[in-house]
Amino acid sequence: MKIVVQKFGGTSVATGEGRSKAIERIIGIKEQGFAPVIVVSAMGRRGQPYATDTLIDLIKSIHTDIEPRELDLLISCGEIISTVVMATSLKKIGHPAIACTGGQAGICTDGNFGNAQITRIDPNFIKNQLEQGKIVIVAGFQGVCEDGSTTTLGRGGSDTTATALGAALQAEFVEIYTDVDGVMTTDPRLIPNAAILKDVSYKEICEMAYQGAKVIHPRAVEAAMTGKVPIKIKNTFSDAEGTLIADNVAERVITGLAHMANLSQVKVGPLAGDAVQMAKIRVLKTLAEARVSIDMIGVAPNSIFFTISGDDTGQTGNVLKDAGYNITVETGLAKLSVIGAGMEGVPGVMADVMESLDKAGVTVLQTSDSDITISFLIREADLTKAIKILYDSFNLGKM
Repeated sequence: MKIVVQKFGGTSVATGEGRSKAIERIIGIKEQGFAPVIVVSAMGRRGQPYATDTLIDLIKSIHTDIEPRELDLLISCGEIISTVVMATSLKKIGHPAIACTGGQAGICTDGNFGNAQITRIDPNFIKNQLEQGKIVIVAGFQGVCEDGSTTTLGRGGSDTTATALGAALQAEFVEIYTDVDGVMTTDPRLIPNAAILKDVSYKEICEMAYQGAKVIHPRAVEAAMTGKVPIKIKNTFSDAEGTLIADNVAERVITGLAHMANLSQVKVGPLAGDAVQMAKIRVLKTLAEARVSIDMIGVAPNSIFFTISGDDTGQTGNVLKDAGYNITVETGLAKLSVIGAGMEGVPGVMADVMESLDKAGVTVLQTSDSDITISFLIREADLTKAIKILYDSFNLGKM
């Protein structure tokens, strides 16, 4: 039995037209000889009756202090509704199908309500249903913990459901259906004609997602990578080839650009005395205790500096000032990341990027790098022109 997992997002199941397109994809893969397992998200977005945000708004209109366990139970309902609608739609046209919750599908999680981790998957229920010739429709974004409580998986949860099931079922591949034609080399809101990548490695797509690209959640990619299951990102509404995510794809020096806006840079110092190193450690511990997430950490002989979300600027400033530190804060910044598996060990990439940014008049305030990523802290006002010049300089439109 050759299994394929297909995942359909909220925009794909929100309307009759979208559901009809999704059903075409399901029947099409079945007619190719595969046994389909379908993962669905809640229907639509905020304002539409069964969307997750609509359910949250409903309960918060009654009381804002909601127990995490009850909130998870509530917001799991949107996906369950989608499973029944899709299963019923398939049965209506003669295709046996069964709807199930994440728990019924064998997805077990820890008890971290709102952001649960999958601990194991028992695939026997799904396999039994497939052997009976049924199409199995699974509610994404959810599972059950040891005491039987419903849990949700956090951001990108339905994608994670799909890829984790793909690994557990040893699927041939996982198809993630959305409303775009594939993974793009950069944000199409800034480069409207951004090229679509034919393929990309697990490592690269994870890094693009971590650095701000809203493509697929890195947790979902990691589940597929562990199980060595290829992922295809495709458009429910078009016949575009989409993007393959897998091992052993051609390595490019630069594959894509990702960015995060609304950042602030905080510099702490000067730090004086014989124990400067300990002072730097105390700064980091102070921020950790205040649950402030920091990035792009840099150190100088008598100071430490880092970036934070712009939304955390006020809290961070207060925490550090209350602890007696001198700080300087610059707001309105952005992190622009250049990602490519082929840059590892290739000299001159940083110089080429810096030269391009300099030509565009973009000031670089700070940098950080890893094996396949170089990140630049710049002013948010310069973000669009920075992306445009790098897109052109590295021929990202010809991928």
